[in-house]
This record gives sequence, C-alpha cells and structure tokens, in this order.
Amino acid sequence: MLDILLSLLRPENLIAILIGVAAFATVLTLTAPLSGDDVLKARMKLIEAEKDRLRAGQRALSGKEARLRDAAPKSLAEQLVKMFNLRRIFEADSSRDMLRQAGLRSERHLMSYLASRLVSPIMLALLAYVYSAIVITDLSPQIRMVITVLAAVGGYYLPVILLKNLVARRQISIQRAWSDALDLLLICVESGMAVEPALQRVASEIGSASVPLAEELTLTVAELSYLQDRRKAFENLAKRTGMATVKSVTTSLIQSERYGTPLGTALRVLAQENRDARMSEAERKAAALPPRLTVPMIMFFLPVILIVIMGPAIMKIFETFSK
Repeated sequence: MLDILLSLLRPENLIAILIGVAAFATVLTLTAPLSGDDVLKARMKLIEAEKDRLRAGQRALSGKEARLRDAAPKSLAEQLVKMFNLRRIFEADSSRDMLRQAGLRSERHLMSYLASRLVSPIMLALLAYVYSAIVITDLSPQIRMVITVLAAVGGYYLPVILLKNLVARRQISIQRAWSDALDLLLICVESGMAVEPALQRVASEIGSASVPLAEELTLTVAELSYLQDRRKAFENLAKRTGMATVKSVTTSLIQSERYGTPLGTALRVLAQENRDARMSEAERKAAALPPRLTVPMIMFFLPVILIVIMGPAIMKIFETFSK
C-alpha cells in the first residue's frame, strides 16, 4: 500500500493524473450543452421536493401534522456539526443564505458545508505535510511547517471560495436571462394575467436560457401558494438571488400587492433600465478590451513578427561572416 502511495505521489504520475483530469473536464464541458434538458428536469424535481417541504411546513403551523419531535443526527457531517457546535462558529444563518444563493437549499447541504469548513483544513494540512515529507525530502522542518500551515489556511478558505464561485456562476446565468424574463413578465401582466400564472409562464419559457432563473421563479410561485404573507415570497426571491436588479422588481411587486399600483408601468420602466444597464456593461467591457490585449500582443505576437521579419536578414549576416 505504501509503495502504491509513493508511486502516486511521484511528480510524473501526478502530472499524468492532472492531464487525465483536464481531458475529462474538457469532454464534460463539450457535452454539457447536450444535457441541458436533463439538468432542467433534475432541478425541477428538486423544486417539487421544496414545494412538498413548504406544504408540510404550513400544515405543521396549522396543527394538521403530527407532533414535532427531535431527530437524532444520522450522517457524519451532522454529528460533526453537533459535536463541535459549528453552527455558532461558522455563522449558520449567513452560510445558509449563501447556500441558497448557490441553489443548495436542503439542511443536508448546510451540514456538509459546515463540516467541510472543519475537515478541509485538516485534510489539506495532512496531505501537504505527507507530500513534503515523502516526495520533497530535502526541505527543512521549518519550511515544511510553513507549507503545512499555508495548506491549512488554504483549506479553511477553500469551501468559501468554491461556494462563492457557485453563487457567482448562478448570478451570471440569472443576469443574462433576466432582461428577457422581464419582457415576458411585462407581456403576461399587460395581457391580463395575474402574478402567479405570469411567473409560472415565464419560468416555463425561460428555462432554456437559464435553469437557475426558472428554478427560482417556480419556487416563488410555490411560496405564493403556500405562504400566508405574499410579501415574504417576493422578499425570499430577492434574498435567494442576491441581485439588485431582482430586488428592484420584487419591490415593485410588493408595492403593487400592497397599494394596488399598476404593475405594468413599473415593469416597463425596470425592463428599460435593465436593458440600458446591460448595454452600458457591454460598452464597458468593449472599452476595456484593448488594454487587456496589450500584454498578450507584446509577449506572443510581436516576438513572432520580429522573428519572421528579421530572421532571414540575421541568417544572411551569419552566412556572410562565416565565409
């Protein structure tokens, strides 16, 4: 077993493993668009489960469910969270909000995330220490200890970084389809549809462009059906996405529900502002492109051009002096 571990830790074997992982990731990236419908169906199944949970919660509040009882933690992650009181240490409420923004809503996801905040630094520190002790044997104990501490610090922040990347990817997907969703919602509202069927229709139509947005709108429709306070459903939509553009629309929906103000006019103004903001963002990215291309051109294009232009002359000079 030790021989197998040592062979895997060799630099050439590690490089081969990384190349295999990169090839697999490339194939997965190329085939990902083909599985878009399957992803949408899978996420809609999760939404159905969330609907059942909301329904069960409302029944429990109304006294129709059986008496509540404390469930003992079953998984290893739950046991670690309870043993070390990780809910208080890692601020479970803020972690839950960030997980919801990433599309991870169940309690199991929260337990796994909190447990990973504890386990990840320990595992990475052990791995760094073993690797530096077995593979890189000429390091001093002080440097080995510094590497171990840095690995532990990196392991502490690794789950947070991965979660923030998931949130950012999800927000980008929602942002790209949000203007189209607003236009569809405006058309549905001005045609005489109520808010719930309008959101449900937009969710069914926008799924091909953004699965996360369709998922959030469907969940909002479910909350409008089950929650007693309709304002809470719209606030939850803004909280789950964490985006200012979504929050402005939900504010308009709340005002329309409370004061009876015309929703179509507000949605039209918000849709125009969103389109203007997208155009400004596109212009900003286009203006920032030439400075970003300067360094790659200097490093990669200009040396090649100089070699092509001056190469024959230099070769001719060498031939002349060699004679």
